[in-house]
This record gives sequence, C-alpha cells and structure tokens, in this order.
Amino acid sequence: MSSIKRRDNGSWRARYRDDAGKEHARHFDRKIDGQRWLDEVTAGRVTGTYVSPAAGKVTLRAFYLVWAERQIWETGTRRAMDLAVRSCTFEGIELRALKRSHVESWVKSMSNAGLAPLTIHGRVRNVRSVLRAAVRDRALSADPSEGVSLPRKRRADMAMDIPAPEDVRRLYEAAEDWFKPVVALAAFAGLRLGELNGLQLADIDFLPRSISVIRQVQRTPGMALEIRPPKYGSERVIPVPDSLLLILSRHVEQVGVYGDAGWLLPGRDGGPIWPRTIAYHWDRLTAKVGLKGVRLHDLRHFYASGLIASGCDVVTVQRALGHRSASVTLNTYSHLWPNADDRTRSASQALMAGALSFTADSLRTADV
Repeated sequence: MSSIKRRDNGSWRARYRDDAGKEHARHFDRKIDGQRWLDEVTAGRVTGTYVSPAAGKVTLRAFYLVWAERQIWETGTRRAMDLAVRSCTFEGIELRALKRSHVESWVKSMSNAGLAPLTIHGRVRNVRSVLRAAVRDRALSADPSEGVSLPRKRRADMAMDIPAPEDVRRLYEAAEDWFKPVVALAAFAGLRLGELNGLQLADIDFLPRSISVIRQVQRTPGMALEIRPPKYGSERVIPVPDSLLLILSRHVEQVGVYGDAGWLLPGRDGGPIWPRTIAYHWDRLTAKVGLKGVRLHDLRHFYASGLIASGCDVVTVQRALGHRSASVTLNTYSHLWPNADDRTRSASQALMAGALSFTADSLRTADV
C-alpha cells in the first residue's frame, strides 16, 4: 500500500508500508519525484530487489559478524573469511552505499600491494559470499562484486612444481629416520600436512594394504591443536604399495609410535605432532639437499602425476587425493592427462613398430 499527498507547506509526502507492516515516508518538493520514488520501491518489491531502509544501514562488517555465527565452518574456513573481510577496504561502509567501484578499488589496492593473483581471487571469492548472503537476506539489492575484473591467475601447468623422482629419492635418503615417513606418505600416498599430523598406527592396515585417512590436526588461532575430520569431508581409504608399508613397519619397529593413541609421529605430552614442527624440519631437509623452495605439498602433486601417468582415471585420482569432486581434480591436474595429440602420437608409433619392425632407438643405432 502506498500513497502521496500534499502537505500544508506545499511539499509532497510519499509513503508506503513494507511486508512487515512498517510505514516508510519521504518528503519531496515535486509530486513527480515522490511518485518516482514509490515506483522504484514497488518495482523492487515485485522483482525481489527491494531492501528496507533499516536493513541497508548495516555495514558490511556488522552483517558479516552476525551471518558468520550461523555458518557451519571449519576453523580454517572461518579464519580465511575473517581475514578477507578484515582486509576489505569497504567493510565499514553501509550496505546501501556499496558500489562496484568500492570492490574495484579494493582489488587494485591488493594488486598494488603485491599480493599473488591466487590470493586476491580467494579473498574476493570469500567477500563475495558475504555480499550474496546480504542479497538473499534483502539487506542488499544487488552484488556489487559481480563482473569485477580480477588479475589473471597462472595456468596450472605453469604454476605447479612437480619434483623429479631423483629429487624425491634425495629427500627421502637425507631425512632423519623419524621424518622418513613424512616424505614417503606425502610422495607415495598423497597425504596433506594436516593428515600426516593426524595419522595413527591403527589407521594403517597392513593386510589389505591400505591407509585410512579419518582425521587431521590443525593449529588454531589460539595456538592450540584441533583434531577434526579431513577438509571437505575427504575421509578416504588409500590403497598403498608393499614398499610403503615396509617403510612404515620399519618406522614402527625402529622408531616407535607416540602416546596412548599411537601417533605415528612424535608430538607433545602424548598428543600429535605440531604442524609447525613438520614445517621446520621440512625446511631444514630441503636446504640440506639443495632443494630449497620445494614445498611438502609438491610431493602430493608428485603422487598425483604418478597416478595419472600410470593411466588412472579422474575418479580414481579424485578418491586417492580426497578431493570433494572430480571437477576439483580436473581443474588442478587436467594438464597432466594425455590429450588427443599424445594418443595419436602413441598410436602412430605402435603402428610403425608393428608394420616396419623398428623403434626410434633402431634409427639412432642403424649406422653404428
């Protein structure tokens, strides 16, 4: 319900009631301006973009703090969301005043500060989830981040560093005895850092030759350890080779396990090892063998590349790595799968070998 009436002083009073029955009114010098305002309100209510004046007065940060308390997040996710909103240059601006230019200026400031494109994409994605939640709650008429240009990310095949088999061998041989399982489990089972921290002896099944990944250990902002299921619900059972089981059995026999829970790696006060401890020893190990800059996570890429090179399909690799979907696996490793050119080349080589009875090596040695 809306109306517009002339007041005694000659101005025009336009008013309407929202869905909750609350009256809103504004005064205009001209009737046409008041009618235009009412038409805009009506159009917004019909199209679903209407925002009550009170809701729009909330700042982005105030809305986020209330909204975040209702979300079911892991500690790491909440930490990343807090960081993104805190770094946002328009967190103190009322939602009704937000414009696309605010988002563009923020992106530009992050780029000027030297943040990596991947970091910028992640922060914008997190803040965008807050803005879209505000739209759904009718506190914001439209998402101002929609269509904002972001810096180009590096192609996956250029950004990914995969250690060579010789590098993995050097790392394993140079590692201290208690640290060898860290290298082996990352390179030959694809475990993440938090999953390595959370591995217990009971998770290793020597007869079916598998490892169950059912927990991870992460450090919380309060400098405490948190034990919880793996990220994105990526609990899984990984088939492992006999050679890896032999490494683990030797570790159990010669180094032992830790605490009543049987943690594979030594921690504190009977608990799991701290992520920072593994990171410290990893840095020492890479410096020792001259591979400084190689990350522990790069061994997970090494494992994935080996599975793909051996002919494993997307779903098999997804399950082994604990990705939440096959699309995540493809987005990360699609460049490692053979393409049509590779298959054509291999097929042609097989045809030549069968028809002409020679290989590429025979050509090089024919005149020797």
